Amino acid sequence: MNDLEKLIPIHFAKKREELTEESALLFDSFIVKLDGGKIRAAEKKNERWEVNPWVKQGILLGFKLGNIVDCSIDQHFQFQDKHTYPLKDLRISAQSVRLVPGGSSVRRGAYLGKGVTLMPPMYVNVGAYVDDETMVDSHALVGSCAQIGKRVHLSAGCQIGGVLEPVGAMPVIIEDDVLVGGNCGIYDGTLVQAGAVIGAGTIITGSVPIFDLVKKEVYRKTNEKPLAIPENAVVVPGTRAISGEFARQHGIHLACPMIIKYRDQSTDAATALEDLLR
Repeated sequence: MNDLEKLIPIHFAKKREELTEESALLFDSFIVKLDGGKIRAAEKKNERWEVNPWVKQGILLGFKLGNIVDCSIDQHFQFQDKHTYPLKDLRISAQSVRLVPGGSSVRRGAYLGKGVTLMPPMYVNVGAYVDDETMVDSHALVGSCAQIGKRVHLSAGCQIGGVLEPVGAMPVIIEDDVLVGGNCGIYDGTLVQAGAVIGAGTIITGSVPIFDLVKKEVYRKTNEKPLAIPENAVVVPGTRAISGEFARQHGIHLACPMIIKYRDQSTDAATALEDLLR
């Protein structure tokens, strides 16, 4: 256990009025490592994703330490936020990141890997981890502590939910080479495994099962494990009938995501993102 992992929970447990200069210096060391991707809210260990609660506690400590200050650029761009979480300084803390002009924001404490492309307007919140060569498209949100893999495409309007509290909860995880289509929503600590394709308009939450029409299986979130989308699955919006006389009488169906196929050469061709766009 490193010093940060040992000390962060101690200072996190203190009331705001009990925090000291030592607490502030500890947070300063913490946020530098979080911003640089040296520590993460969740990481894969022995082929299994595990949450790091102390990292979330460190993020929450920053809010407890922070004072609301004027972050405005001028009278036309007025902002107020905690002084502990200003905008990420891409000039010194990001490697070959492409941020296209147009109203996007990346908060301090979010990691951006090499070759990440950010299209306006989009937002990446504190604690998020966005790995190499990923594209975050227009009007997309990467929530607090969400973990995004390499070569992922988060299409326009998609929402990747953040899970900061409770500190032990797994955040949303999108593994390598995933395509998340336009206007999708992925929430409740869902794990989207490598190579999956989430079709446009699909909403995935922990409370709704996923029906695999190929393998004839149903995937659900449990107390022990998150809802997991299998590798290379192609998920699209669907519906299922509701039981009961009233529902049958009125033809009522519930929306639910379903797996209709697994990736093949035609899927790869349709979802390929030109290198020139990155």
